Amino acid sequence: MYEKITNDILIQVTPEFLDDQSRPEDDHFVWSYSVRIENKSAATVQLKSRYWKITDNQGHSHEVEGEGVVGQQPTLAPGEVFEYTSGTPLSTPGGIMSGSYRMIGIDGHRFIVDIPAFSLDSPYQKSVVH
Repeated sequence: MYEKITNDILIQVTPEFLDDQSRPEDDHFVWSYSVRIENKSAATVQLKSRYWKITDNQGHSHEVEGEGVVGQQPTLAPGEVFEYTSGTPLSTPGGIMSGSYRMIGIDGHRFIVDIPAFSLDSPYQKSVVH
């Protein structure tokens, strides 16, 4: 599990390689990632949008931005948790993801919460010893 706290919001991410949805012979590799968002602040906040940077192990990146997560813009009171699972494909057997959530407090204050960078690992990656 990967985790990071920004502005009293804890983000935990657990990636998982999905062998049953991947086709290595076609350079198609798929991962799911489960995200847990916990509001450790004293104020109610709402997740408004997301930003992801997805980089394969050849250094090619693409960015994804959009409203909410999995079709929702959850509101979290102090101590509340929101969890969801999503996924991403790559054309290489590994990579890395990082990103952020754009949040707003009940007072209208907008702020960014970092998503920790996490590895997309598969058993099809070649290990190199330096």
